[in-house]
Amino acid sequence: MKNKNIILLSMLVFVPISIAAQELHLNPLIIFATSGLAIIPLAALIANSTEAIATVIGSALGGLLNATFGNATEMIISIVALRAGLVDVVKASLTGAIIANLLLAMGLAILVGGLRYNEQTFQPAVARINSSSLTLAVIVVLTPAAIQFTSDGLQASTLNNFSYAASILLLTFYCLMLLFSMKTHKYLYLVEGADDEPLESSEHKVNIGLQVVILLTCTVVLVFVSDILVESLGKAISTLGLTSLFTGVILIPLFGGFVEYITCISFAVKNKMELAVAVAIGSSLQIALFVAPILVLAGWVLGQPMNLSFNPFELVAVAMAVVITNSISNDGRTNWLEGVLLLIAYAVLGTAFYFHP
Repeated sequence: MKNKNIILLSMLVFVPISIAAQELHLNPLIIFATSGLAIIPLAALIANSTEAIATVIGSALGGLLNATFGNATEMIISIVALRAGLVDVVKASLTGAIIANLLLAMGLAILVGGLRYNEQTFQPAVARINSSSLTLAVIVVLTPAAIQFTSDGLQASTLNNFSYAASILLLTFYCLMLLFSMKTHKYLYLVEGADDEPLESSEHKVNIGLQVVILLTCTVVLVFVSDILVESLGKAISTLGLTSLFTGVILIPLFGGFVEYITCISFAVKNKMELAVAVAIGSSLQIALFVAPILVLAGWVLGQPMNLSFNPFELVAVAMAVVITNSISNDGRTNWLEGVLLLIAYAVLGTAFYFHP
């Protein structure tokens, strides 16, 4: 754990490097790579500060704080890109984050954990609730495509208005999910051994003032670094010869979600598959039910209309990821082969996005 923290802190050097690279007008590929690497330690510090504050303010407010800042990195990058008018890249990064969490993060966790333990378990009741919630998200993003397919001469404003209404409904469901998990059915989400690590860190009192400063500072710095990343995006894509679809779905989510992938693997290695699954699926749910609706409404406010009408292949990829994840998670048991299955699925989709014109 200490080695991981040292590595992440040392990566903060990429923050000034990315700023210098932009000021010196270096190769856009260098700017894109350094700003992407700078996002990783900032995301880690935001996550650590959020967890530290949550241990002090109590489970209810702490859970709400985690739910809000759980995908702060993806949210900030997306808002910066949305403000720049890169609506298609924002949509691609959202679907890419969902796919990466379900297939890459969960696949790595199940594989690594499965190589150490013959079989690992988690609560099937919670898995079924999460599966149904993911299915709801898929239904919502498939609906605009269905409206387009069954309508002639459809105006863009129709899909925009549907997206605003659907976003409010998704946010309502997300709030009810928080109420369900933190209040009325909290007992379903209690994980045996989940408090082991917080107890270790509680030996020294959390300086909540310092953690708030770190959280706010890293959030502000992340906005600037994200701005650099987005500004270099177009030229970097053309330099690499990649499509904006592949970059949005595969590359950008890797920067924003790297810390979550490491967290999932570390939980699995400690035989805490319940927590690994909670991070992977929970993060996907936050993106689908919270981040995406917020971005739709933010686009409305910023004058950059964004709706829930996604690229058809993105829809297929998300639906495939949800179906295969649900199929292996409903029994509450995992083994290494299921991890390989998820990783192969991710590799197939990644290859498809690479060759997609």
